[in-house]
Amino acid sequence: MTGGEWLRLGDLAAGPIRRRLELGADAREALSAQLGLEALPVLEADFEIRPWMDGCQIQGHFRGEVTQVCGVSLEVFTQSVVGDIDVRFAPMGSPHLPAEVEAGEIEVSLDTPDPPEALEGDLIDLNALLSEHLALAIDPFPRRPDAVFEWAAEAEVISPFAALSALKPPPE
Repeated sequence: MTGGEWLRLGDLAAGPIRRRLELGADAREALSAQLGLEALPVLEADFEIRPWMDGCQIQGHFRGEVTQVCGVSLEVFTQSVVGDIDVRFAPMGSPHLPAEVEAGEIEVSLDTPDPPEALEGDLIDLNALLSEHLALAIDPFPRRPDAVFEWAAEAEVISPFAALSALKPPPE
C-alpha cells in the first residue's frame, strides 16, 4: 500500500498519542487490489501509541467492510471485519529485542506475548500495520451467510458395455 501514515518514535517523547485512520477511496482501492478483494468500502482504525522501553507499543482496533466472492455461490457480497492490534516495536540493536532478531530467526511460544518487532530507523507506517492486520482478519474462504451448498450425487453413467454384462452368465 502506498502513501503511509507515518509515526516517528521521537513524537512519543511528550507521552502517548492517539491516531484515527480513515483510508480514502484511492488507498482502499489499492489495498483491495493488493488483497484480492472485489472492494473495500470502509476501513478505519483507532490507535493508541505509547512509549515502551526504548521503542513503542501500538494498541488499537480496526473496522472495515470487505466485498468478496462467495466460495459456494460465486456471488459478490459484503461482510464486516473487525480486529484488535497490539504490537510492540524496538529499534535494531535494542537489548529488548530477542537475540535471534539479529540472525533473522525468532522462536515463538504460544504461551508468551509476541516479542517486539525490530524497527529499522525511527519511522512506523501505521497504514502498513493496519493492512497487515486486515489481511490476517479476512476470511480466506468467504461464504455468504445464506449460501447453501447443495450436493447431489451424479446420475449413474450407463456404459455401452452394460448391455453386454447382462448377457454374461452368472458366476458359479
